[in-house]
Amino acid sequence: MMDAAVAERNLTLVNRDAVRDKTLRRFLIGDRVFKTITQVSAVTVLALLAGVIAALVHGSLPAWRAFGLDFLITEKWNPVTEKFGALAPIYGTIVTSTIAMVIGVPISLGIAIFLTEICPERLKRTIGTAIELLAGIPSIIYGIWGLFVFAPWFQSHVQPFLIDTFADVPVLNQLFAGPPYGIGMLTAGLILAIMVLPFITSITREVFDTVPPVLKEAAYGIGCTRWEVLRRVVIPFTRVGIIGGVMLGLGRALGETMAVTFVIGNAHKIFPSILAPGTTISAAIANEFTEATGDLYTASLIALGLILFFITFVVLAAARLMLMRLARQEGR
Repeated sequence: MMDAAVAERNLTLVNRDAVRDKTLRRFLIGDRVFKTITQVSAVTVLALLAGVIAALVHGSLPAWRAFGLDFLITEKWNPVTEKFGALAPIYGTIVTSTIAMVIGVPISLGIAIFLTEICPERLKRTIGTAIELLAGIPSIIYGIWGLFVFAPWFQSHVQPFLIDTFADVPVLNQLFAGPPYGIGMLTAGLILAIMVLPFITSITREVFDTVPPVLKEAAYGIGCTRWEVLRRVVIPFTRVGIIGGVMLGLGRALGETMAVTFVIGNAHKIFPSILAPGTTISAAIANEFTEATGDLYTASLIALGLILFFITFVVLAAARLMLMRLARQEGR
């Protein structure tokens, strides 16, 4: 009887070990498959990125051979004489994106702070949903609304006021000079600010919600005001996420095409006034790529795409360096 019991126990242990070994092998195979899939995905992304860069460089070579680095500092853009320069689109891209971020970032942060710290519970869902719906509106709808609704109102009410108000102020009288066209770089910047607002607001709101309540309660407990809690607790705790949201909005502003094309005026000129028409890299490519008949014309447009890629890369790299610096400071 004892021998049978021992034999049965040994058999049970053997079966258990076999099941465990089989399970471990299955897990090991699954881990290897998962690791291989992730590695292939990462390499595929890098390969696609390298392919995009190679295609842009190869396609833009005729323009670089013809104009050299003068392409970057030349304003003239004449398809008839095949004289091209990227300075005006670069200038327009930087100016409109700057306007969008200067206006959109404070408003987005204010909305996120209101929703997380001040807004009554019954209104949070409604306002939050409305903000998120703005992100789902196609850019061409923003462009049509900007051209037929916002630009006429802006031309009639806002631009004359800006021109008259700053007429006697040095520097600003140049920045807000000229006839009220309605369309222009300021109009495009305002439309971009509306477009980037839901992205920055949503991300900032989410990171604000990650702040542990005990930190805010402790700050209130020692007598801090709501503003002091936001400035000394919430914002320092979430600044990495805030910067990430701002960079996402800036990327959207730099690459936006259709909405800007409708309202910027599409003029390859550099004017000191932000009320004047202009163009951006993406708008120039969208407007003229189908009309580019010569090889040099096409290569110049592709070179604009390469420049936009480089600008975006520099912006993201700068944001990454900033985040790394903040992480080192937190470590100290």
